[in-house]
Amino acid sequence: MGDIRYHQWKHEPLTEMPHISVVVPCFNEQERILPTIGAIMACFCTLGRPWELIISDDGSTDQTVAIIEELGFANINLLKAPCNQGKGSAVRAGIIAARGDFILFADADNSTPIEQIHQLLPLLETGAYDLAIGSRATIAAHTQHRSLVRRTMSATLRAIVHYGLQLDIYDSQCGFKVFHQSVAKHLVQLQTMPGFAFDLELLFLAKKYHYQIIEISVEWIDAPGSKVHPIRDTYRFIRDILKIQINNLRGRYAKPWLKARHRDNLPSKHWYA
Repeated sequence: MGDIRYHQWKHEPLTEMPHISVVVPCFNEQERILPTIGAIMACFCTLGRPWELIISDDGSTDQTVAIIEELGFANINLLKAPCNQGKGSAVRAGIIAARGDFILFADADNSTPIEQIHQLLPLLETGAYDLAIGSRATIAAHTQHRSLVRRTMSATLRAIVHYGLQLDIYDSQCGFKVFHQSVAKHLVQLQTMPGFAFDLELLFLAKKYHYQIIEISVEWIDAPGSKVHPIRDTYRFIRDILKIQINNLRGRYAKPWLKARHRDNLPSKHWYA
């Protein structure tokens, strides 16, 4: 049955709305994008639910776009930015294009194995939560080959997030998050950060609008070729936290959204698992 679904997904465009949209932002990922696409297809073609894959290219200058186009898969929607604008911009474009009831964004290196979706998606399908975020920093998280530099950087950023925005998130930067469609589209309409700190801004906005967040421990592998630079990105992180605070004080995040899930009368909660 899995082989039949795999073949159908490759060659036959969906005739129904997808249950879940998978958004993968990428920039110069010619070495890693094919294995990631293969892993995603192998996972989701066994679910028995309609799904789509949106690859949001952020102005790649290598062969990433050509490789994806050559595949010619019926249910891959390739978005192409005219130039490099930042990961946050690529994720935003992908979420705007997504049609699924639920939207997952996952990194192009598959550092959080795509099979971890089985932990997060059911929690949203119950209706109890609005977004579920993968975490590499909780006690139960299982990480492999994570360098001392990456561990130190994560601990530093976690402290900055806690004291800078009073946001009790263990791991705001893990590239594995699932949203209800209406929640994701609400948040990206308010999003201003195109780069490294876009995850943090989305989570700050989710708390501001009283969306229910659950943080789930996930497996994570420190894949080679990471574009994270500890000193540069820590500086950018602090700078962007200040921007978020200024935006909030100026009312930049006060834009109404009538279709968002009605959580305004509920206290903001953050759950860990």
